[in-house]
Amino acid sequence: MAESSSGDISGVKFLTVAEVATVMRVSKMTVYRLVHSGELPAVRVGRSFRVHEDDVNDYLRKSFFQTG
Repeated sequence: MAESSSGDISGVKFLTVAEVATVMRVSKMTVYRLVHSGELPAVRVGRSFRVHEDDVNDYLRKSFFQTG
């Protein structure tokens, strides 16, 4: 994460579930499944979730696989 040793997270960008779905080109339900299964870390804000932009990038990076 892009947080300093003092705990300042003012520069951290959080995305809504809809924004994550757009970035990943999947449905919002897929994002909710990833969040609820623990595969994609998220912060609950009221009744909605926010996902750290770096966590989305890390998930996508780890999901690459080589074919034939």
